Amino acid sequence: DVYDKFPESIDANEKYVFYSHGFIVEGTNPTPKNDRWGVYEYPAIKESLADSGYNLIAYHRPKGIDPFVHAKSLANDVRKLLQKGVVANHITIIGFSRGAFITSLTSHYLEETPVNTVLLAGCGRIVSNKYSDIKMNGAFLSVYETTDGASTCEKLNIRSPKLTSFDEISISTGKEHGAFYRPITEWVVPVKKWINKKSS
Repeated sequence: DVYDKFPESIDANEKYVFYSHGFIVEGTNPTPKNDRWGVYEYPAIKESLADSGYNLIAYHRPKGIDPFVHAKSLANDVRKLLQKGVVANHITIIGFSRGAFITSLTSHYLEETPVNTVLLAGCGRIVSNKYSDIKMNGAFLSVYETTDGASTCEKLNIRSPKLTSFDEISISTGKEHGAFYRPITEWVVPVKKWINKKSS
């Protein structure tokens, strides 16, 4: 199932994935257009990330929301699943760009109850000195596009001593940041494979 808000009913035996979109989608338009990278195909991304093996939860964030506030809310939603009996490795948080920043914060806030984390083009400013206190926890997958400014998460890996695993995939589509604006197989397929493997 795909949810745009926290599910009313939780099954402790099922798996859950949270997807956090990029900054451009904040507001009311699910398919905004960037002059350089084209249309952000949020509905299509949700459809492609959906899987029979887990429930997908994807919030459409309002314009101007504080990423720190939203990350704390997301961490609380993860804790609700844990309180309902869902095991930690059956929960994955995934985000792209601004959504990846929020996802990294969420992982940081879940130090005591780490879950699986996927960052898409997430290590631009996250690895800068300004946010050097952010540390990842649990199993961590980074996916980045080689023509994008946000590249490897190796620095984030090194400064995160409580990681249980670190995997990284680079893709080379020539689409820069826009590679994650649409559900292309280069990143969707390995991400879903990783999620299902880590939550098995």
